[in-house]
Order: sequence, then structure tokens, then C-alpha cells
Amino acid sequence: MMFLLRPPTPLALKRLLQEQHSLPFSYAPVGGTRTEIPTGYVVDHNEVVLGEGKAVFLKAVRALREWRMFDMSWISLWPQEAPIKADQTLAVIAQHFGLWSVNVARILYVIDETVTKDDKTIHRFGFGYGTLPAHAMMGEERFLVEWDETEDIVIYEVVAYSKPHHLLARLGYPIARRLQKQFGPSSLAAVRHAVRKRSL
Repeated sequence: MMFLLRPPTPLALKRLLQEQHSLPFSYAPVGGTRTEIPTGYVVDHNEVVLGEGKAVFLKAVRALREWRMFDMSWISLWPQEAPIKADQTLAVIAQHFGLWSVNVARILYVIDETVTKDDKTIHRFGFGYGTLPAHAMMGEERFLVEWDETEDIVIYEVVAYSKPHHLLARLGYPIARRLQKQFGPSSLAAVRHAVRKRSL
């Protein structure tokens, strides 16, 4: 994790991601957002109904592929056009209290599937990423768009589990939790806006 008095440069971000790319994840067990969330972590779960039909689902998928869930004034992603694929390393940059913090994560898995369960046809697209050593927290986050074709409803969901990693995160945990609680609903609003904007 880095705290800076000014926005990080692309060169500094590139070097940081190169250093972090081959490092192990900073927590265990890995993969809980796809299987079972482990105990001992704080869990955040946010979801919103985006609408109905295939067109809404495809717009939501495109929004995720374009990282529209990070369209917020106080947070950004680098590289900005990072492909959503397993093993992709990225930096989440947050601005708060006159400082910039840089936290690094790596995509664990991508979900792109259609399943039939209990006579329902469900289409899903999303991914989960896990924290690397240069991240204030330890844990995972999953972003998922789901279209229940049978019920004809499209939902966007963000699920995360975490706990403090670095000393500064422990000392400033109330602030970190406030930012985490702010991120979930803001991400829902960003994707919902992206989907509605494309329907105009």
C-alpha cells in the first residue's frame, strides 16, 4: 500500500504492478467469493435490480468490462482499460483527506456462463479479485451481473470479505470501513447509471 501527497504517476504504477504481479495473495483461504466465504472476515454484500431482459444484461456486462463500477469521483483504476481476465494485476487508487492511496489486487477468476437450475435459466458474468501485499486490506471482492431469464430479472451484485492488513489500516480502521461501506452502494449506482445511459 502507498500513501501519496499527489496522484501516482503511470510509471510508478507500472513498476508497482510489476513488483506485485508474481507475489502470493496476502490472505487465506483464497477463492472464498466463489465457493464459501471464510470466517474471521467482515463481509459486505450489496445488490441492485437493473431491469429486465437480454438487452439490459448485455449492457450491464459491457459496463463491467469497461470498469464502470469504478465511476466515482474519489476512486479510479489502473490500468484504466485492464482486460478482465484471470491473473490480471491492477491498482485501485483512492483519494481521501488530501491523500492518495494505492492498493493492488489480482483477478482470481472470471465467470461467464449460462446454467440451468431448478427449471431456471441463469446467465452470469463477473469476476473476483484478491488482495496482494501492497493492499491495506486482506480479502476478496466479487462483481457479478446475473440475468434470470425465466423470471426475467437482471441483478448486479458486489460481495466482499476483508480485514486490515497493514498497521495503518488497523489504526485507521473506522475510516477504512467507512470507505468500504461507501464503495458498495456507489458501485451499484455507477453500474445502474451506465445501463440506463445506454438505453437513452
